[in-house]
Amino acid sequence: MVALLSRLGNILKGSDGNVNIMGALSIRVIRKDGTIEDKGVVSRGKVTTVFVNKLVDGLQAAAYINTWKYHDSGIGTGAESSGDTTLGTPCGDARDTGTQIEGGSAWIYKSVATHTYTATKAITEHGVFDAATVGTLMDRHVFSAINVNSGDKIEFTYELTCNAEA
Repeated sequence: MVALLSRLGNILKGSDGNVNIMGALSIRVIRKDGTIEDKGVVSRGKVTTVFVNKLVDGLQAAAYINTWKYHDSGIGTGAESSGDTTLGTPCGDARDTGTQIEGGSAWIYKSVATHTYTATKAITEHGVFDAATVGTLMDRHVFSAINVNSGDKIEFTYELTCNAEA
C-alpha cells in the first residue's frame, strides 16, 4: 500500500517536483430503454487556475468551499486548459446538483450527478461549477462524443485528487 501511494504521489508531481491536484471524469450512459453503457474514466487532467485560487481563499474563509457541486455538459471540442472559465459550448439545459462525498480515500473529493437530455446531442465536454448558473469553473474535461437522444441520461462522476507529498 505504501509503495502504491508513493507511486501515486510521483504521478501527481509536476516536472518542477511540486505536488499537483488532478481531476478525473467517469461516465455511465443510461439509455431511455434502460440499457447502461459504462464508459469508465474518460478524462484526467488539470483543474483551472481560478479554482486553485478560490481553493486557497476558501481555506482561509471556508464560506463557499462546499459549493463546487454543479455539473454541466456540452458539445464543445476545444482542448481543455487550466485557463478555462466556462465550457466551450454548453448543452443549454439546467445544471445538475451533484452529491458530494469522499472518494475511495480521504484525499479524494467526489461529486456525482445524472443529467437527462431533452434533445439529440453529441456530448463532448463536462464541467463542475460553484453555482447553478454562471459561476466559476472548477474543471473542464473533453472526451470522445457520446451521442444521446431525448430521454437518455449520463451519470457524471467527478473526482478531485489532492495528494499530500509523501
